[in-house]
Amino acid sequence: MLFLACLTLPALAQGDAQAGAQKAASCQGCHGAQGKAQVALYPNLAGQNADYLAHALQAYKKGERNGGQAEVMKAFVAGLNDKDIDDLAAWYASMKP
Repeated sequence: MLFLACLTLPALAQGDAQAGAQKAASCQGCHGAQGKAQVALYPNLAGQNADYLAHALQAYKKGERNGGQAEVMKAFVAGLNDKDIDDLAAWYASMKP
């Protein structure tokens, strides 16, 4: 039974943190250069789980997240491909919280 449950889990993010660092420029305005937001409205990303971050970005891209700053995030992720998302997730996960 556990084996079958594992088959339904989403793929794990396998990004390149260095590539993600290069792609994170547009994220820094809200989430900070070191993944720590200066405004309480925006979440800190530094040290977050890479799989969670990738899942969240995919959800914004697919329009599955709404409310709050979702419309802003949807605009930022619209042009990202799966590799970009995994790279960004790896970058922020690699940072010290």
